[in-house]
Amino acid sequence: MKRDRIEPLYRKVNTRAHNVHHSFGGDAKYNRNTKKGMSKNMKSGVERGLDYTPLFRFLLSKIGKPVNEVYSEAVSRLDSPEPFWWMVAKDETEVSDWGYFGIGESTYFSQLIIDENGLIQISKPEVTNEKLFPSCDCCTHTFNGRVFVQKYKYEKSPYYIPSI
Repeated sequence: MKRDRIEPLYRKVNTRAHNVHHSFGGDAKYNRNTKKGMSKNMKSGVERGLDYTPLFRFLLSKIGKPVNEVYSEAVSRLDSPEPFWWMVAKDETEVSDWGYFGIGESTYFSQLIIDENGLIQISKPEVTNEKLFPSCDCCTHTFNGRVFVQKYKYEKSPYYIPSI
């Protein structure tokens, strides 16, 4: 890594990891044996997705800072400004009832809000990884990059049916 280069706040999704599937195959078979497809490489123009976890960690480190400064720095390191607003709510009407949002199957982050002074704050600071329950026992559930403290309990599952 060069010292002058600023790291982007996103990364390409790891498509070689175990059980990570991102629409593999099929994109080249429709262009095979055509004039258009013969000159193209099979992987040309295929976007497998981006991971914005570095952005979410960056935003969590900027709690209490002015939103204008944080926004300008974040957008300069992003491919588009839209992912910034996935985590930061402009007012109370955009905040979810739970105070957090999920990325993928088992990764959750606090939702942030801009307060009346123009500073970034956590929308519901009472929500922590100690209070959340995982929805299954097969995945590692995380909240703001930390593993859930509570273990999976079948009784807490929405599918739990008590015995009569």
